Amino acid sequence: MNPLRACACFVLLGLLSAGAWAADGKHASPVEKTYEGAPSAVDPAHAKVVKSPGAPDLTEAEFARAKKIYFERCAGCHGVLRKGATGKPLTPDITQQRGLEYLKAFINFGSPAGMPNWGTSGELSPEDIELMAKYLLHEPPEPPEWGLAEMKATWTVKVPPEQRPKKKLNDYNIDNIFSVTLRDAGQVALIDGDTKKIINVVKTGYAVHISRLSASGRYIYTIGRDAKIDLIDLWMEKPDVVAEIKIGLEARSVETSKYKGYEDRYAIGGAYWPPQYVIMDGATLEPLKIVSTRGMTVDTQEYHPEPRVAAIVASHQHPEFIVNVKETGKILLVDYSDIENLTVTTIPAARFLHDGGWDRSRRYFLTAANKSNKIAVVDSLERRLVRLIDVGSIPHPGRGANFVDPEYGPVWATSHLGDNSVVLIGTDPKRHREHAWQVVRKLQAQGGGSLFIKTHPKSKHLYVDTPLNPVAKISQTVAVFDIERLEDGYTVLPIAEWAELGEGPKRVVQPEFNKYGDEVWFSVWNGKDQQSAIVVVDDKTLELKTVIKDPRLVTPTGKFNVHNTVHDVY
Repeated sequence: MNPLRACACFVLLGLLSAGAWAADGKHASPVEKTYEGAPSAVDPAHAKVVKSPGAPDLTEAEFARAKKIYFERCAGCHGVLRKGATGKPLTPDITQQRGLEYLKAFINFGSPAGMPNWGTSGELSPEDIELMAKYLLHEPPEPPEWGLAEMKATWTVKVPPEQRPKKKLNDYNIDNIFSVTLRDAGQVALIDGDTKKIINVVKTGYAVHISRLSASGRYIYTIGRDAKIDLIDLWMEKPDVVAEIKIGLEARSVETSKYKGYEDRYAIGGAYWPPQYVIMDGATLEPLKIVSTRGMTVDTQEYHPEPRVAAIVASHQHPEFIVNVKETGKILLVDYSDIENLTVTTIPAARFLHDGGWDRSRRYFLTAANKSNKIAVVDSLERRLVRLIDVGSIPHPGRGANFVDPEYGPVWATSHLGDNSVVLIGTDPKRHREHAWQVVRKLQAQGGGSLFIKTHPKSKHLYVDTPLNPVAKISQTVAVFDIERLEDGYTVLPIAEWAELGEGPKRVVQPEFNKYGDEVWFSVWNGKDQQSAIVVVDDKTLELKTVIKDPRLVTPTGKFNVHNTVHDVY
């Protein structure tokens, strides 16, 4: 199966709308259908079954299969509890009103709102369609909570701090090491950016979402979608894991303290299930403080039982972590100067908060409220929301891209999943006040389905990937803009073709610069049983420099250069 096809969401928006339209009144695109919900990492076997009176009877084996299908294809949109996330609620009070035959029809034929035609496409058998329709008439199975006792049961310090090196024991140029996610292998590859050789392949959690670096640049923190955090010490003769912990059953974000005087002291992890964040000791990952994110939404002010923690960044202006709470639309400024008496500033933004990054000054945090089609701007110094900016359809900036526009001055850019636009937002309220916090340009790139956009202070190029685009010649290439001549359009680089991999989807994802800003690395993400690669491009000439191939590079996706990640260079 295509590695991204499994991310398709079981979207039943049509249950609540006879017109069965997407939120903006248009038919949902194939890109939106693919992106809407990734499979949940929660083990369905852990979710307790509650049979509802009046609902069709299911055997234990049927419940087990239905839970598996739901957690793999549905929970990403509709939530583990089926009470709604980016998709609508699917609780029995709604589904029982519609009835069994209605549910079967929607599952079978799909809808323009975004639900795939699971039956007519052949993805689900008639038996599975009937099973899922019956399953939705029962109370949602609920996974267990995950508190301090459960965390400590998984917490392991493999090498205590006092037994770790007192100085660097290897000859690697640590600043130019890349931590590369090997998604389906549950590993990260540490690659020497100078020699292009693999230093070590480290066992981590499943489908590592991000790697983050301690302020000192010594430690890498990875977090898998299964909520496992691994701490890797780059000073060891052969860098490897020195501590690990599971902070829940599903997660996406990890970060470390960067404020002066608190460097490397704390780490924080954000979970999807249970919806909470955890502050840990930075050197050992010992859990110190657990805080739930359940609460009221910013718009309708109604209680949400499952607001997932999305991006987390470390403030440079205060001893604070900035925490995005997806479903409630709240941005939390978590003051870690006294974690026993935790102080949290709540900034109402917009649903559904996702990824984001700093402007060049590292004062303003710009983050996507993706299904609201907005970028929220937070002043981390004054602890306030500056503005909500309307952009394109489903912004997905990663951390965004900072550069100086020839006409409008400093800008931060985002690409989009739902359309082919690249939006540039002015970020200099002092010297370019008339352009600050508004869209100053909207460029047209190859197509929708972009996940990441990237540049570097020493580069004159802006790179835009499109790995989720349904057209192969778009998903296998990248668009490159000349920052000094943005109006000239883009150049297409045939990244997958350069990799020479043979069969497979060969989706090109996440441009990442080396420390020096003269190379750009791209992952060519193939199927789990197919050969993948990393393609290195000369930023000055836009020509192929080298291709890194190795049997150990299984489904490479995200890449994180140590220097750039430590210093928030993007």
